[in-house]
Amino acid sequence: MSEPIRNKKLDLPTAPTPQNTPANNAPISSHAAQPGVASIKEEDLDRATAASIFAQNPKIVSMIQGKLGSLVGRSSGYIESLPAPVRRRVAGLKGVQKEHAKLEGEFQEEVLQLEKKYFAKYTPLYEKRAKIVNGAAEPTEDEIKAGEQDEEGDEDEGGKTEVAENDKMDEDLAGIPEFWLSAMKNQISLAELITDRDEAALKFLTDIRMEYLERPGFRLIFEFAENEFFTNKTITKTYFYQEESGYGGEFIYDHAEGDKIDWKAGKDLTVRVESKKQRNKNTKQTRVVKKTVPTESFFNFFDPPKTPEEDDDDVASDVEERLELDYQLGEDIKEKLIPRAIDWFTGEALQFEEVEDELPEGDFEDEDDEDEDDEGSEKDDEEESEEEDDNSKPKQEAAECKQS
Repeated sequence: MSEPIRNKKLDLPTAPTPQNTPANNAPISSHAAQPGVASIKEEDLDRATAASIFAQNPKIVSMIQGKLGSLVGRSSGYIESLPAPVRRRVAGLKGVQKEHAKLEGEFQEEVLQLEKKYFAKYTPLYEKRAKIVNGAAEPTEDEIKAGEQDEEGDEDEGGKTEVAENDKMDEDLAGIPEFWLSAMKNQISLAELITDRDEAALKFLTDIRMEYLERPGFRLIFEFAENEFFTNKTITKTYFYQEESGYGGEFIYDHAEGDKIDWKAGKDLTVRVESKKQRNKNTKQTRVVKKTVPTESFFNFFDPPKTPEEDDDDVASDVEERLELDYQLGEDIKEKLIPRAIDWFTGEALQFEEVEDELPEGDFEDEDDEDEDDEGSEKDDEEESEEEDDNSKPKQEAAECKQS
């Protein structure tokens, strides 16, 4: 296994993909390639009016999309107007391009095989990591020394004192408690999914690993110790790619499938119980009705969204976003969390993550809050002015930021 990342910031894309997938967003359904109304440009058309018209007449939108879709791939007639010898050369170049595409496909296949080759070399290291985390083995002196070299110069006197006090704790403590939960909470995209209720179950997570499929794709495997929430020893999620490769020979993501979680009675973290009082119109007696409704949970990750079958563009757009997010989360676990779990546990990996640029000077968020603050300050100013004597000078207003 390669050394932890040091002294170099990786230029990671926003949604990193493996080498055997497209670098751009994969066209995971036909809806992704459909032109939208936003692509229509009329200089003399008032955009606000047009938006209103389209909103009130969804059939117009559907008709325009259908018309634009029928134009995709249609020849302008230019190629057909060329002299016969030139058309033959154009056809010849297409033949050359097909040879190139064939080589691209072979390249992607070899990249996949190379990934599998090195994954086989990584696996014993992952197995050793799991034993250390779960207390089944201890690291060697050489491994400890190599890890301590990274920490030299990072500790101040206070840090050394803290370490000395921690050394007095029970030495019978096995492994590294809550290793995977801590690592996941430091991984930004995963942390957003983990609720307080989830943490109680994720403390029983003993290992996260992956495996390649015989066909293009991969499987994520979450292993759990016996717990009070579900009976599963492992919960898996499998990502599949399409049979046909993309334009550059790359594999294109198709869909994902997750295991069914066998929740113990009353322990399902993906739902919550709502209580509602009902009154009988005749007897006036009241009763409490309880029902379960879906709720946010990390474990919804194992129930991935499905591509919609209906032709509802709004539904399709929403599901497309969820599909892309779901794929990105799988990639983050495969490409970031599993290979460098210790760096996520310690938080060191965060310094190599790209963060969104700060808002430019003059741009602000939470306008409603600012308006409320402004109103509150105006009221305060009025109250202060009432207390002032007629001959006194008005108090200087506090500086405030105002959008131009």
